[in-house]
Amino acid sequence: MSVHLFNTLSRRVELLEPLHPGQVGLYCCGPTVYNFAHIGNLRTYLFEDLLRRTLEMAGLNVRHVMNITDVGHLTSDADAGEDKMIVAMRREGKTARDIADFYTQAFFRHADALNILRPHVVCKATDHIGDMIALIQRLEANGFAYQAGGNVYYDISRLPRYGVLTGQSLDDLQAGARIEVDANKRNPHDFALWFTRSKFENQEMTWDSPWGRGYPGWHIECSAMSIKYLGEQFDIHCGGIDHIAVHHTNEIAQSEGATGKSPWVKIWMHGEFLLADKEKMAKSAGGFLTVDTLIEKGYDPLAYRYLCLGAHYRQQLGFSFEALDSAAAGLDRLRRAVFALKQEAGGAFKPGALSDPSNRSDRSDRSDNPWLSEFRSHLFDDLNAPRALAVVWAVMKDDLPSPQKLALIHEFDKALGLGLETWTPPKEVIPQEILRLAEARAAARKAKNFAESDRLRDVIAAQGYDVKDTASGPEITKRSPKPV
Repeated sequence: MSVHLFNTLSRRVELLEPLHPGQVGLYCCGPTVYNFAHIGNLRTYLFEDLLRRTLEMAGLNVRHVMNITDVGHLTSDADAGEDKMIVAMRREGKTARDIADFYTQAFFRHADALNILRPHVVCKATDHIGDMIALIQRLEANGFAYQAGGNVYYDISRLPRYGVLTGQSLDDLQAGARIEVDANKRNPHDFALWFTRSKFENQEMTWDSPWGRGYPGWHIECSAMSIKYLGEQFDIHCGGIDHIAVHHTNEIAQSEGATGKSPWVKIWMHGEFLLADKEKMAKSAGGFLTVDTLIEKGYDPLAYRYLCLGAHYRQQLGFSFEALDSAAAGLDRLRRAVFALKQEAGGAFKPGALSDPSNRSDRSDRSDNPWLSEFRSHLFDDLNAPRALAVVWAVMKDDLPSPQKLALIHEFDKALGLGLETWTPPKEVIPQEILRLAEARAAARKAKNFAESDRLRDVIAAQGYDVKDTASGPEITKRSPKPV
C-alpha cells in the first residue's frame, strides 16, 4: 500500500516516491533550547512522530534526523532582535551552555512522556560550526553570498526560485517588504549567513571563521546538518507552519544555491498551530503550558497525545482543559477496555494471531486483514489520524475473539503510540464506604446470614466493585469495563 502526503511545495497530496527505494530521509527542525517547549511546540513533534511511525508501518527504513538549536536563533525568525540564548542568559543568570543543556534535557524528558520516538540522529548546532562555514564558502564560490558591514549575507536575487515554498515570486516579496532595515543588505529579504558584528552585546558563543570571529545565522544550521546526515537531496523535511515563510524558505535558498540541486527536498510537511482561547500558543505571550504543567494538574501526558490524534495535523486544534478532560476520559476508556481484553485472552498481546491458520474469521485471519488495511489506508492518506482512531474503536466494538482484537490493537498502537500494550490499571484506593460494606458482609457470612451477605454483595456491585472471598479475607476490586 502506497503512502500519500500533502506537500507544501506543490500544495497537493502526492505519492511518496523515495529517492532510494525502501528508504526515507526525514529531517525535522528541532527546538531552540532557551526555554521549555510548550505543548503547542510539541504538537509539531507529535505529528512528526506519527509520520515516522506511519512510514515504518509501510515497511520503509526511515533515517530520522533532528537538530538542536543552541546558537544563532534570534527572537525574530528573520535577522532581527536578540539571540534567544542571550535572552535566556539574562533571564536566568546562567551560561549559554548551562541553559542549552538544561532545556535540551527537559525537551527529551517531555518527548519521552509523550512517547515520541528519539530521532536516529540528534545534532547540535554548536557541534557543526565547521560544516556551516564550509557551506557558506560553497555559497560564496557559487556567487550567492556577499560580505557587508562585517557580516556575510545570502543574495536572494541570485535564486529565481526564492520564495517557491510560499508561492511568492521575488517581485512579490520585494514589493511587500515590511521588515527591519539593515543598511548592509542589498535586498531587505537577504539574510545573514554569518555574523561578526551583531546588533547586541555579550554574545558568549563565537568561533573563528574566514570572515572573522563570530557565529552563524539560524537558517544555515539546518541546511548544513541535514545535508551532512541525509545527503544533498532527501525525501521529507518537516516543521511547524510558522517556519514556511522565512526559515524553510531560506533553507531552500541556501541548500539549492550551494549544491545546485533542485528540488533540494522532495516533500515539505508542516503542522498547524495549537490554539488556546483562539490565539496561537507562544512563549512571547507568557503563561504557556508545558508537559510539566499538565502533570502538575493531574493529567497523563498521553492524554494530550490522544487529543492531538483526534485532529488532522494540517488543521488548527483548539486547546482547553475541557477538551483535555474529554481526551483523558477517552484514553482511559480505551486503556481499560484493552486491559480487559488482555485478561480475557490470557494476559498478553499475540501479534501472530492475525495470521493464525486455525482462525477462520474474515476480519482477523491474515496480516493484511480488512481492519488493518482500513487503518493503514487512513494513515497512508496524509496521516488521517482521526479516521484511524475511529477504526480502533470499531474493532473494539466488533465481535472478534479477544486474541485477534489484541493482535490488531498491537499493530495499531505501533503507529498511534498510546502505550496500550503495557498499560495496567493504577492500584485503586477503595472508598471507606465500600470497605465498611465488605466488613458487614464478612460478618454476615460468619453468622451464616447468607441472605444479608448476598444483599450486601449486590450493594457493593451496584457501586462498581466486586468482592471475592479468600482465605485471608475479602478481596475487593473495581470492576473493569467490558470491551466496547
